[in-house]
Amino acid sequence: MSSMNRWVGVGRSDIGLVRSSNQDAYVLMDHFGLWAVADGMGGHTGGDIAAQTAIDSIKTRIEASVESLQQDSLQDPVAFLSDLLHHAHTAILERVHHEPSLKGMGTTIVVLLIPPHPTPVAYVAHLGDSRAYLFRAGELVALTRDHTLIEKYLERGILSPQMARTHPDRHVLTQALGVSSSIRPSISSYPLHPDDLLLLCSDGLTKMLDDNRIREICSKSQGDPFSICDSLIAASLDGGGLDNVTVVVVGHV
Repeated sequence: MSSMNRWVGVGRSDIGLVRSSNQDAYVLMDHFGLWAVADGMGGHTGGDIAAQTAIDSIKTRIEASVESLQQDSLQDPVAFLSDLLHHAHTAILERVHHEPSLKGMGTTIVVLLIPPHPTPVAYVAHLGDSRAYLFRAGELVALTRDHTLIEKYLERGILSPQMARTHPDRHVLTQALGVSSSIRPSISSYPLHPDDLLLLCSDGLTKMLDDNRIREICSKSQGDPFSICDSLIAASLDGGGLDNVTVVVVGHV
């Protein structure tokens, strides 16, 4: 990757205080400008296997695309990310086909790609409720909208944000890898500034901390990705640690 566009990620994952296993997985591929977080679906057999299968598929696919990613010849980042997620989806379905006892396993996914252009742009793809945020000049902006029933209710005005926070269906997903025959990932792009930080996380963070609290912690950490990761994990555990929590923070160096 060109030195003019060196973005580096820091990641941490914690089992939390309630769960007996960690079904989250993540990958940092700084040299390829790609980072991802997956959250295996809780309550389903093999959630940890689904998350790791997705991450392994992405790693394999990225390593096979090393030339185009490092030489700025990636013609269509959106199509590339779509292809990446479709391969991960197929990898999970194939695993279930060979091991029927894993039927029903699935995973959320959020992927960040920053191709090596002189003017950096973040491409974000996701399925489910793992999220991406942009932290810029003290403000936190959500780059993803959860694929959940509640998000659909909010869009249609059926629920208020206050009602949504405690609704019993608030974690019911409408999309994930591996649980249906087809997927429709959401993919978007955002021009970046050199001082920007990008945050990827599983819902173990956002169940415990609202966006304002996440913003406060990012501000207090003064742009240090290591400090942000540690502080966000610690705050989610302080809040009860009801789920596995994974945080990846990507910044420019």
